[in-house]
Amino acid sequence: MCSRRDVLRLAAGLGLSFSVPALGARAAQLRGAERPKSLITLWMAGGPSQLETWDPHPEAKNGGPTRAIDTRLSGLQIAHSFPQTAEQIQHLSVIRSLVSKEGDHERGTYFVQTGYRPEPTVVHPALGAVLAHCLPDESVQIPLHVSLAGGDGFDVPRGGYLGDQFDAFRIFEPGRNVQNLRGLKDEQRNARRMQGLDVLDRAFRRERSLSVDNTLHQQVVKHALSMMDTDQLRAFEFEDEPAESIARYGDSRFGRGCLVARRLVETGVRAVQVVLTGFDTHAENFTGHETQAQQLDPAFAALIADLVQRDLLSSTIVLCIGEFGRTPQINALDGRDHWPNGFSCVVGGGGLLGGQIIGATPNPDMTGEATGMKPTDPVSVPDLYATILQTMGVDYGFEELTPIGRPLKRTNGTPLSRLLPG
Repeated sequence: MCSRRDVLRLAAGLGLSFSVPALGARAAQLRGAERPKSLITLWMAGGPSQLETWDPHPEAKNGGPTRAIDTRLSGLQIAHSFPQTAEQIQHLSVIRSLVSKEGDHERGTYFVQTGYRPEPTVVHPALGAVLAHCLPDESVQIPLHVSLAGGDGFDVPRGGYLGDQFDAFRIFEPGRNVQNLRGLKDEQRNARRMQGLDVLDRAFRRERSLSVDNTLHQQVVKHALSMMDTDQLRAFEFEDEPAESIARYGDSRFGRGCLVARRLVETGVRAVQVVLTGFDTHAENFTGHETQAQQLDPAFAALIADLVQRDLLSSTIVLCIGEFGRTPQINALDGRDHWPNGFSCVVGGGGLLGGQIIGATPNPDMTGEATGMKPTDPVSVPDLYATILQTMGVDYGFEELTPIGRPLKRTNGTPLSRLLPG
């Protein structure tokens, strides 16, 4: 199989594109339970502090200057930097007791994205790749697995042993950089380029005694042209969005990414990741999180409000998570260090129960195992992902065969009954 990255490289090299009309009514007419389910992951790269986001402890000496504010969910207080999210969070649930054994950025990211700890003999697929693999949709001509606003680091969700065709299709500047999928309107010039490509393809196969099936070049071209000639490409842009709508998400790459994510799930894309970097706050943790909240709060709140208003939340799971949390103790640089032993996420939609508060972390002034630094009611990442897979209609315990014939479960977790209806 060809990868989506191959498709994009080819599309850019050809210089081909087609003018596309606005999105049709097909996606807009499918609401609620009629729609196939999608997943939007808001990836907080660097490890957000649970104490400065969804689990503040203002009464504690190590709680820092972060204040707690009430939310629309009875009994839930979150950090004061998220007033807009506080007005929407009742639609979701908060898990305050996620646990991991990976405190390194790269290993922690791998674990939280895949549900598996890294090992040298296999590369596991990210959750979004599993969903794109298990829930194909031929009516969607753009990639089913997309990553928005990310950098060039290790936070890109991969297809792993499922194949690089399930790697996330990456857009660095959401809404602004799909020009490589646009190109010449000169049909004669396009035809000459296709003829030139065919000459190169035939020469390549002749020199190596390969058949068309061996190279898959023609399939790559077919996929590229199909994607470039679909009105669904408009989902990556928002020229037709009202200015007020764009403003609500915030004038940031992350805000634009959240708006594009909403448009992508409307079109039928299965899994979208939107990345917000900058949470590695070993120094100046509190000002760092205030800065990040200025981007996260309006975009997160606008995304949930839009999904609710458009009757899309029941078919869209939203997960806000990072690779780990940050230490209860404050270091000498006014920062917090890596802490996988009890951190928070927000999850909901898609049929999951909203309004749940799961787990708790102790007062951060306490130190050591004897004084209860472990969270109560700990939740594993595999259990969270088993819950999401089941809610999406995927057999979470199914054993996939890797290319070398090794059977591996999609996740080793067990669904969380507290997030499942009935």
